[in-house]
Amino acid sequence: MGKLAVIGASYLQLPLVLKAKESGHTVHCFAWKDGAVCEDVADFFYPISITDKEAILEECRRIGIDGVLTIASDLAVLTVNYVAAKMGLPGNDDSYSARMTNKYLMRKAFRENGIPCPSFFEVSPGKPLDESAIGPWPLIVKPTDRSGSRGVEKVSDTEHLRKAISFAMEESLRKEAIVESFIEGREISVESISWEGRHYVLQITDKVTTGAPYFIELEHHQPSSLPEEILAQVRELVPRALDALHITAGASHTEIKITPEGKLFIIEIGARMGGDFIGSDLVRLSTGYDFLQGVIDVALGQFKEPVMGKKAYSGVYFLSEETKGLIRYFEHPEILSDTVVEAGITDPVLRPIRCSADRSGYLIYRSETSKLDLK
Repeated sequence: MGKLAVIGASYLQLPLVLKAKESGHTVHCFAWKDGAVCEDVADFFYPISITDKEAILEECRRIGIDGVLTIASDLAVLTVNYVAAKMGLPGNDDSYSARMTNKYLMRKAFRENGIPCPSFFEVSPGKPLDESAIGPWPLIVKPTDRSGSRGVEKVSDTEHLRKAISFAMEESLRKEAIVESFIEGREISVESISWEGRHYVLQITDKVTTGAPYFIELEHHQPSSLPEEILAQVRELVPRALDALHITAGASHTEIKITPEGKLFIIEIGARMGGDFIGSDLVRLSTGYDFLQGVIDVALGQFKEPVMGKKAYSGVYFLSEETKGLIRYFEHPEILSDTVVEAGITDPVLRPIRCSADRSGYLIYRSETSKLDLK
């Protein structure tokens, strides 16, 4: 059994920590204590910021870890790649970490490699807004280095654009924003795992969001209901996009927009599992493949080609002011018989949501017959 360093200790990492311990590994968790729900679950906990790469590397060398990983944090990816590179452990090439985690550099890599993506430009303290660069309205503004839809906004005029850029830069760790063309169409995500540069598309997820202006996810459903000819294009495009970012090892989460005419645009890629229970729960429920075990095996250099089990439908609904009509299902999941895998209300206050952290509950389902439609 191995010694695993998990970067991050919030609820996002809890499924990974539990799976690693279930598999007999010793888990060393690194994060600030605030919100570190994994502190009481991991074998060892170190109150070190996930951005303090040198301090974490020093501890990992002292421990003699056998693998380093994270599952749902873009910020932690930087430290995972750094520690893996310094210790000669399986992982992605640290020299490409910036393009894996910075939306502006990511778009540049896509453009340079012929990967279809929205048109874009960057705004930062050293690169103020150039109004001549503004493309057709509407536009999307987002921080270059955040996830969970934090700081994302759709705008339709210059005054609103300036306000949205200021907000996105405030949310950005680097105080940088990216402005991109708005792609009208359907949104999906693609869950993949890679080993030694070979990519395996595990599942394709349909998304339902709040829509403009913030586009916060309210539902995820697997498998996607898109026509097979579109799904085939998705499976061909995603490996090329992963190659453009030099993602060669571990989980990835690719977000794609599909226009009414059937054109595909890569929106962004995370070199980690999708959050919102997509990677930790839904993939296993809908495919039978243990995605969590897969990323652990990659980190330890023990990866085996994925073998799918029994196929099913899976998904998650989130609770908020926008979905308050569904609250009875969250309070009494037994109404839905044995379809519900897990449900919980995490905050009794229902509020309109501007980022994923504002959601107040979740309901995960699995069905062998059809998507669970609560509308």
